[in-house]
Amino acid sequence: MEISFAGKRAIVTGAGKGIGRATALALARCGAEVVAVTRTRADLDSLLLECPSIRPVCVDLGDWGATEEALREAGGNVDLLVNNAAYAMLQPFLEVTPDQFDISFNINVKAALHVSQIVARGMKARGTGGSIVNISSQASQCALRDHTVYCSTKGALDMLTKVMALELGPYQIRVNSVNPTVVMTEMGRLGWSDPDKAKTMTSRIPLGRFAEVEDVVNSILFLLSDKSSMTNGVTLPVDGGFLAC
Repeated sequence: MEISFAGKRAIVTGAGKGIGRATALALARCGAEVVAVTRTRADLDSLLLECPSIRPVCVDLGDWGATEEALREAGGNVDLLVNNAAYAMLQPFLEVTPDQFDISFNINVKAALHVSQIVARGMKARGTGGSIVNISSQASQCALRDHTVYCSTKGALDMLTKVMALELGPYQIRVNSVNPTVVMTEMGRLGWSDPDKAKTMTSRIPLGRFAEVEDVVNSILFLLSDKSSMTNGVTLPVDGGFLAC
């Protein structure tokens, strides 16, 4: 099944590393004009070396005003949006601090809402519809030790996805999420390279392995594309069966 985004414009947040970076590159390979958003200039510079056609936007999505300014032009003519930017700080429930709570919700939920507002207003005004994919997690539906705030933000993001699908659907704007298990990004390999630690999670995954970045990217591309034109408001597990069991 070939997917083409020729003539489409896409925004990917958190595009400097991991899933976001791979998604931006994949969209560009499929013909999309890609706007890559991240707060780290060095990551954007290296991304442009790999794919010079990508348009970089360096902004901290936790800053509402700066985000509004940075995306004002880009957000007015966008067909596809991937809300990938995320923050995670693991703390036991009894040790959760207000600053970590606020930072997590600001990036994982509030920023996704804000960027989606900017993009969806443009989609609505043009009347051509569009597709938005939020990057959630299996942690939205399954409690994980020391993930109190992270699980809560992803649960909120799932419900945000559903409400967006409800309210934006009449404008032919589809909104879905992908909910991966542990993904073998560079950070994922560092965090889960210990076999004993990895087994605590893989033993609960029927397929017996973690997700590769391509597994997640392929699901994102499908949900963005016209191949999923009747798919709206879903939270798609990319978890090898973890949530099914």
